[in-house]
Amino acid sequence: MKRILSLVLALAMLASLAVTTAFAEVTDDGFVDGKFTETRSITVEIYNRNNDGGTDPTDNVWTKYIKEQMLEKYNVDVSFVSVGRWTETDDIANLLADGKAPDVSYTYGANTIISYANMVDANGNPGVIDLAPYLETYKDQIGDVIALLGEDNLYYDQDPTTGAVWMLEGIRADVSRITTFIRKDWLDKLGLGLPTTEEEFHDALVAFRDNAELLLGADAEKMIPYTTSTDVGWRNDLLCVSYVPEDVDDETLFVYGYDDRHLLYPGYKEGVRVLNKWYNEGLIWKDFGLYNDSTVEDDNMKAGYVGAFMHNWDYPFRNGDDCINANLKRNVGEDAMFVPIDCFPNESGVTRKFMGAAVGSDRKIFFPSTNKEPLASLLYVNFISSAETIKYLQTGLDGTNYILHDDGAYEILPATGEWVKNSGNNIDYTMSCNGLYLGEATGATTALSYPGIPTDVVIKANEYGKNNGRFVKHFNVGTIESETEVGSSLTSKRDELLTKAVSAPVEEFDSVYDSYMEDYMNAGGQDIIDERIEKLAEFYGYTFEK
Repeated sequence: MKRILSLVLALAMLASLAVTTAFAEVTDDGFVDGKFTETRSITVEIYNRNNDGGTDPTDNVWTKYIKEQMLEKYNVDVSFVSVGRWTETDDIANLLADGKAPDVSYTYGANTIISYANMVDANGNPGVIDLAPYLETYKDQIGDVIALLGEDNLYYDQDPTTGAVWMLEGIRADVSRITTFIRKDWLDKLGLGLPTTEEEFHDALVAFRDNAELLLGADAEKMIPYTTSTDVGWRNDLLCVSYVPEDVDDETLFVYGYDDRHLLYPGYKEGVRVLNKWYNEGLIWKDFGLYNDSTVEDDNMKAGYVGAFMHNWDYPFRNGDDCINANLKRNVGEDAMFVPIDCFPNESGVTRKFMGAAVGSDRKIFFPSTNKEPLASLLYVNFISSAETIKYLQTGLDGTNYILHDDGAYEILPATGEWVKNSGNNIDYTMSCNGLYLGEATGATTALSYPGIPTDVVIKANEYGKNNGRFVKHFNVGTIESETEVGSSLTSKRDELLTKAVSAPVEEFDSVYDSYMEDYMNAGGQDIIDERIEKLAEFYGYTFEK
């Protein structure tokens, strides 16, 4: 697809930079010398992951620290509201509809926020607070969040026409995403090296399948050379995007990049075709489409039945002594281990990773219109974004949660009792920062953050998850209305499309894929593409030839 740059590009870009907003008066007379004269009260969302052995996410040592610090620093009383992590998009939408959303809310689903921002009451007030006037009026009071996000990122989602800011985009401190893992002990037993290409990876899976009795003995029938889940897009991303042309431009990736699993990227279908071939060769877990959670799949990995998979870069190391690799050692033997590999080069020989936009891919923080304390809420976001706060929440108590090494690295200890973190690095509390954020100590700390896992394995897994990473240019075109209209419906259609396509008979792959894709497009996918093309032309002067 050829891009044509129109002659109005310069004028369009100048116009997009000339946005001004007539700010409403937002000064709070009760805020004096950086602190409220009378105690203010706010509610804050916190994910509930229902972890076995975890703590009450609304009442634990971490929430006590936050509450004490907020009261002392700003005279703000904080209480937490639990929202289901795995149902968070629906849960927060329901809370918004009922007028009960926490004052400080966050979600991965930007469309939910935009939808409510577009819903105005009888007085013309939107369902979400415009943060722009608060960011401007109190910019001298929010130095920590500005330092973390940067002014560009702070205004990442600012509407180029109205100047409204409906949400703040949290950052990913560590941009490493997905890594491929394989059983090195199985490779060693079969005399195979670590795969460096798709062909070598496929050959390894075939070898696992054909040597099931040697590798699993009496459990040979339980052999799963490669496992995945119904989230085919995330769990097989590295393979599928290896079929995307290396020279694809940012404008094309923007137009077809609505879906964060890269479903519409050019060439993507051919990666799914490979998965379909593998499935029909008996290389992929035959029951992957039957389960909506990870329990059974994780149990298969821990028991030693799985040869390879793709997942979050640290997935086999998570959960301390209950992590996948630790269970493998106990259940199979000392040498049993999943190790990282980087083996899906594209046509140019590059193991390309599409990282999304530099920041616009994490939690979105917003204040619903029912929030009566927007300044106190903004100060909460500022507090939670400070380097000191993040450091404490990620490391905890010396001698209990970590050991500080001479080189400045924090060796994170397995937490027990009240000091358990319900999420990795306590990211549910550091809502504006996802990932380890310890300055110069970050790299060395990462290597030591998974007890019992060789540091070189951790470092390689992290490196491979971002090796040859490409950040797609951010085009600030305001709200894409067609995206807000479909909500999460396209996500479920995408997952169904990919699950059905992977498990279809080889001769039916094209018909199944194309029919589900047609349904996806008719359900709103094509409207999004068309509107993105229109917005690029409107704000940046780009047009496309189809």
